[in-house]
Amino acid sequence: MALEGFLPYRLARAAENVSRQFAALYRKRHGMTRPEWRTLATIGQFNRITATEIGLHSSMHKTKVSRAIKTLEDRGWVTRQVDESDRRVEHLELTRDGRSHYMELVQLARRYEAKLIATLGQANAEQLSAGISAIEARLGE
Repeated sequence: MALEGFLPYRLARAAENVSRQFAALYRKRHGMTRPEWRTLATIGQFNRITATEIGLHSSMHKTKVSRAIKTLEDRGWVTRQVDESDRRVEHLELTRDGRSHYMELVQLARRYEAKLIATLGQANAEQLSAGISAIEARLGE
């Protein structure tokens, strides 16, 4: 079997290439790793969330999430608040500085996505999105 013709392999390679290109942008601008970017983006999207919820939403292992949270907290971008009813749970929120960096990253992401769509062409981008949606619906996220 030629791997380069095997759809799962092609999808994985394409996703890795896109992710690597985008990672170069936010790493250069903010010195962030993939787990840090995904963690910041998830907290920014939901405003208040737990580490477990971040892991589920972003499909990251809890160790990667925990390390990313610690780094973001050390930068002053994230705060933790212990849950009053279950002290094992911490709720995470972005600080003002964290929100500012999140908004910059959102703009960076939108520009990157627009460039990617332009490269593909609108019709191909829509077909790709529909195909990804079909895979997610049938195989689960």
